[in-house]
Amino acid sequence: MKKILTVIVAANILLPGYSQVSFNGISREVIAIAPESSTGLDEVYVLYDVHGASITYSSENASSKPEWSRFRNLGGGYAEPIDDIVYEGAMSTLTNVEGDTGYIIRDGSRTYCFWVVDYSSHRLHAEGISVSTESSDCQNVAINFDGSGGGPIRYYTVNGQGKELNREIELHYLNLEYDPDSGIYKTKEETATYAHISGTIFADAPLCNTDFTLSGDRFLMQWGLGEEVSTTEYHAMAVRAETSAEQTKNEIDNEQSSGSSGSLGGSAPADIAFSATISDAAVFTEWQMSRDANFDIIDYRENNIDFNYTFKEAGTTYVRFVASNASGSCDYYSPTYEVSIGESDIKCPNAFSPGSSEGVNDIWKVSYKSIVSFECHIFNRWGVKVASFNDPSSGWDGKYNGKLVPAGVYYYIINAKGADGKSYKLKGDINIINYKKSRGTSGD
Repeated sequence: MKKILTVIVAANILLPGYSQVSFNGISREVIAIAPESSTGLDEVYVLYDVHGASITYSSENASSKPEWSRFRNLGGGYAEPIDDIVYEGAMSTLTNVEGDTGYIIRDGSRTYCFWVVDYSSHRLHAEGISVSTESSDCQNVAINFDGSGGGPIRYYTVNGQGKELNREIELHYLNLEYDPDSGIYKTKEETATYAHISGTIFADAPLCNTDFTLSGDRFLMQWGLGEEVSTTEYHAMAVRAETSAEQTKNEIDNEQSSGSSGSLGGSAPADIAFSATISDAAVFTEWQMSRDANFDIIDYRENNIDFNYTFKEAGTTYVRFVASNASGSCDYYSPTYEVSIGESDIKCPNAFSPGSSEGVNDIWKVSYKSIVSFECHIFNRWGVKVASFNDPSSGWDGKYNGKLVPAGVYYYIINAKGADGKSYKLKGDINIINYKKSRGTSGD
């Protein structure tokens, strides 16, 4: 935004640099805007009305008679001399000020260039605004402006290049913003700014019901004459949601790792909690699961915005959240979550040493991944079942009826099924190696 300087209504106002310029015969303060240096202009002055206004330039040399000229859209190369300048000592005064015109003052080796805007030729008159339902959509709201004078205010550089003053007409309304700390959508004030206004303007579609208020422009506001008009209440159409997927992490020492850190899935069964927070206009909501990344076929639908799901099948499942408004005219699709379940596997150790060193190889466990059904039975050499369990994360501590069994060879039988549909019928030996016997051990 360019710097705005306020020039008080008085004579001999000192401006930056060597020159002195003052405005007289004006009803309201002059608004001075410093343009970019590439324009060749020292200032752009906005006058409420040029009628009866005069401009006085003060030269450093009392005997000097500065030359005045004016230019318009063709630039300073086509400037026309001004003959009716009143000279009084070091003062030279232009009494016939024309608005929307550029001026060049040549004072010896010094040149001062500026543009004068007659705001009365561009005065904003706002009679009302309304929402155009025909032109509004899920991304933008169209606001029809009923009034006049809101068009572009242009000025021209010394080289004849057209520029526009930003009128900073503001549109205020309410919107929603997701707050990650509280996990909810909160109301916030939005402001859209327009360099000019005529016909229809567009603003980002709000996520809540609100009215729109147009105020401005910046020149009228500075003069204390700002205009303000509002719409009736607008009913939100746009839909948004914030979603998350969090997998329950199992601290199981004998489950094989599968998948990269931070990814969803891995070894089945994988428990994942899906959650969504929706904006006000969302009426219809649905989680969708598909084995197809394009969701051409939906394998599972869930209407609750928060739910848990256990993935038991190998392969990749794609999950997304969909929401729409009451009329179905606006939809929201969340990012797609990929849940990848790896192929199953079981590896069985053939020896362990219970009772010899606590916490070190003292429990017989299989190494597994993506096993969804499991049954294991362990027998001694006489066929007596000494242990049985149906959770692959469990194991045998080498005890029977609460007491450590003797060292020797034992036998396991495993029936299991993997998430990939693979069946396991395994059997083999378990060697219990010698350990330091303690009181209470039993024979087999």
